[in-house]
This record gives sequence, structure tokens and C-alpha cells, in this order.
Amino acid sequence: MWNIDWNPVILTLGTLEIRWYGVMIVLAVVAAIGVSLLEARRTGYSQDVIWDVALWALIGGIVGARLLHIIDQWNYYMMHPAELLNFAGLAIWGAMLGALIAIVIYVLVKKISLWQLGDIAVPGGILGQAIGRVGCLINGCCYGDVCDLPIAVSYNNPNSYAPQGVPIYPTQLFHLIWNLIGFGILWLLRKRLKPQGQLFMLYFVVFGVGDFVIHFFREGEPFLFGLPQAQIMDILMVPTALIIFIVRAVRYKSTGQSVAGEQPNTSVKSPEG
Repeated sequence: MWNIDWNPVILTLGTLEIRWYGVMIVLAVVAAIGVSLLEARRTGYSQDVIWDVALWALIGGIVGARLLHIIDQWNYYMMHPAELLNFAGLAIWGAMLGALIAIVIYVLVKKISLWQLGDIAVPGGILGQAIGRVGCLINGCCYGDVCDLPIAVSYNNPNSYAPQGVPIYPTQLFHLIWNLIGFGILWLLRKRLKPQGQLFMLYFVVFGVGDFVIHFFREGEPFLFGLPQAQIMDILMVPTALIIFIVRAVRYKSTGQSVAGEQPNTSVKSPEG
């Protein structure tokens, strides 16, 4: 069993805590933007658009992550309404959906291709998620159920969110490894998949399949049909993305042409304003 006694709190200033989790989230955002900028340069896409979208996605992701977490823990927040305004709890699917909604609004306003932008963004996005899971591992959040296998971890620092001294599954590490595998898959296929948008849809399939399986080893309260909220989202999202992926691939293969919504030219000028 691996004992984790790393203090997740870097510094305390009065009531303010600076945690390693926050540092890793910042690094995750930097990595996601950095890889997206590299992909934009490779494809001739406007890097200004990437910077604009990053801001929209960050705001949407934070709001979505918090809202979905509150919905998931509704009974707790009804008993502790003062906790509604702090950001101690975030839901990964909420972050993804919030960011996606923000991006959709952006592309509709600027009249650019969601498919092309999605392809450029998802390799960096899943790499950022992997880095964020390092923060979860140190923080002790997103912890697993009790485990009696040699792979178990035990948290011993009182500032950790995980139960103290209890052998549990290292589910944060599972997520980290799966996200790195997902990054490898998307990175290798980013030049091969046609039409535009296929890499974007594949991201939801790869992420969702791993997330669904890993949640069987995680601590969590049933949300619907005896399953936690995240697995319900996986069940909804993975088949939807897979169907879109297959339909667009078949249509592209049968016509030999771009499907509706694909940007014919990867060179995009920066939207005015």
C-alpha cells in the first residue's frame, strides 16, 4: 500500500488556502492552451481565436463544473446554503459541458466551424485533464472505494479530503493514466481522421468510456438508476458522440466530400472585435 502524506496545502493566509490542486489546474490550463496553439499553427488556424475561445471555455467550464456539482449534492447544499458560494466542489462533466456551451455560443456569434475548432482543442484539453488529476491525487479528492489490493493508497495528511488511514483505490491515478492514453490516441489520429470534427467526437467517446469504468471504483452517491451522476452523463454522451462519429464517417466516405458544417479552408482569419 502506498501512503500519501504530502500536504495538499502549500500556504495558508488567514482563511485563504493555496493548494497544489489550484497550481495543477493552472498548469492544466496552460498545457491545454499551449497544445491548442501548436495545433492552430500546424493547421494554419488563427491563434487569436484560440486565445478568445480559451477565455470563454474557462469561464463556462468553471460555472458548469460548479453548477453540476451543486445539482449532484443538492441535499447537502440545501442544508448548508452558505457553501453555495465557495468553489470547493467541481464536477468534471460540468466543466466539459459548460466549456462546450461557451464554445458553441462563441462559434455561432463569430460564424466559424465548431468541428474544426473542436479538432484543434481536444488533444490539449485531455492532456490538461491529465495534469489536473495530479492535483486530485495530491488533494485527496475524487478518491476511490475501500481497496484490499496492493495498488491501494492511504492518505495520512489531515488537510487531505480523502478518508484518513483507509486503504482505497487510487482512482485519481486511474483517471490520469486513462487521460494520458486518450491524449496519445488523439495525438496520433489528429492528422488522419476525416472529415473535420471526427477527432472532436472521438474525444467524448474515449473520455467517457474510461470515466464510466473508473467510477465503479470511486466513492460516490447514486444519482439515478443506482449510478452516480458522472456515469449517467457518460451513458448519455458516449453513444451520442459515437453515433455522430459513425454517421459523419459514412456520409463522408459515400460522398467523398466534406459534410455539412466542415470548414473547407483551415486558414481562419481572426474574428473582428
